[in-house]
Amino acid sequence: MKFICDIHILKPIEEVATHFVDPRALEYAQEGFVKIEPLSGTKGQAGSKSKLIYKKFDLLETIIENNLPHSFYARYEHKNMSNTMLCNFVAINDCETRLTSEIEYTELKGFVVKLIAKLFPSLFKKQVDKWLERFKDFCEQR
Repeated sequence: MKFICDIHILKPIEEVATHFVDPRALEYAQEGFVKIEPLSGTKGQAGSKSKLIYKKFDLLETIIENNLPHSFYARYEHKNMSNTMLCNFVAINDCETRLTSEIEYTELKGFVVKLIAKLFPSLFKKQVDKWLERFKDFCEQR
């Protein structure tokens, strides 16, 4: 399953990229996010691994490529699913940035997750759209 979400943020590209890697932005944008624990590699660099801890679950993040402020590509693994996320940042002008997130679920495990993905694939996209809206709010309020 693959989908693309995008949003325009009324901030310069460098500022949006800075907020993108700020754990406070994750806490604001993604309900239940608690913290990031670096596991291996140099923080923020390709090949580095971190544990993203939420109130109800954990994710393993592996950075595939970090070319911020222009792009960020990572893999996220959970016991029930794995996905990649490619985020592209494009300066519309000096004060506006378009953020596009391409999400691809590469593995779904378990009957319930597979059933939800098959019957209600739009739920996955709606969740990412919600996170992007909240991220936009975070950026524009600073």
